[in-house]
Amino acid sequence: MRLNSLMAALITAFAAFTASPALAQEAASDATALDDVIVLARSSGAPIWEVTRGGSTVLLVGEINGVPEATPWSAAALEAATARSQRVMSGIGVRASFSDLFRLIWRSRTLTRLPGDTTSADYLQPEWQARLDAVEARDGEDYSRQSFLLTAGDLLRDGAGYGRDTTDDAGDAVRRAARKARIPVRSVQTETRGDQLIENLLSAAPETRLTCMHAAIAAAEAGPDAVLARGRAWTRLQISTVMASPVQQALEVCWPWGDPTLGPQLKTAWTTEIETALTETGVTMAVAPLGLLAETGGVLDRLEAQGAVIEGPEWRAD
Repeated sequence: MRLNSLMAALITAFAAFTASPALAQEAASDATALDDVIVLARSSGAPIWEVTRGGSTVLLVGEINGVPEATPWSAAALEAATARSQRVMSGIGVRASFSDLFRLIWRSRTLTRLPGDTTSADYLQPEWQARLDAVEARDGEDYSRQSFLLTAGDLLRDGAGYGRDTTDDAGDAVRRAARKARIPVRSVQTETRGDQLIENLLSAAPETRLTCMHAAIAAAEAGPDAVLARGRAWTRLQISTVMASPVQQALEVCWPWGDPTLGPQLKTAWTTEIETALTETGVTMAVAPLGLLAETGGVLDRLEAQGAVIEGPEWRAD
C-alpha cells in the first residue's frame, strides 16, 4: 500500500481512539423525562438495551461501524433520547503525541511488508494460501509480500466492500445530538498509551495475526452481500445474525479488538466505565461496540448475571 494510503488508514484508526470533546452542561431530569428517554430509545433503528440497577439507568447502544447506505436506518428517536440523557459515553481515549505519529511514519515499512524475504505462503497453511490466491485472482491483487495487518484491512475493504458507501453510525448520531443539546460527552479511558499502541502495531509477529487473516479471507470470499446482510440485520435488531456475519467475526478477531494485548485492555476499560455509570443517578447513554456487548460472556451476559434488569432485543443465539 502507498504511504499516503497507509497514513490515512492509520490516522483514521487513531481517530477512532480519540476522545470526543466534552461539553459543560448537564440537563435536568425527572421521572417523566426518564420514561420518555426509554420509550424514544426503544423506537430507534439501532439496538438499544435499557439496563437498570438501583436508581441508575444506562442505555447501551450497540454500535457497528460501516453501516451501508443501502441499509438505511432512522436516527431520529436515538437523537431525541440522547438529548434527554444526563451524560453520554462514546469512543476510546488514548494518550498519543505527535512524536508517536512520527515514529509510526519513520518505521512504516515494518507495517507494510512481511519480514525479510518471506511471503504469505511461509505463514499460511496451504488451504488458506489457496483461498487467498483465489481472492487475489478474483480481485486482481497481490498480497504475497504485504503485512498481514494491512492485508486483512484490504481484504475487508476491497474483497468484502466493508467501509464503502456508508451511512451514519450510531455514535455519529449520538454525538451530534449531544453537542446540540449541550450534553456532556466522555470517552472511555484506557491505560494504553500512544507509544504502547505503536509498539503493538510494529512488533507483532505475522504468526499472531493468522486468526485475523483466516477471518478476513472468509469475509472477502463472502463479498459485499455479507456486508449488506450485516447492516440489514443490525437495523432489524437481529443481534445473533450480526454476530454470525463473517464480516463481524473478522472485525472481532482483527486489530484492535482481537489483539491479545490491546483487546483485553479495551474491553476492561469499557466494562469498568459501564459499571461506573450504573452507580450514577439519572440516565447515561453509552454507545459501545456491539461485539463487546453481545459476545458470549460479554457486557450484557455479565450484567445479567450480576442481577441487573435488562430490557431490549435478544442478544444470544438460540
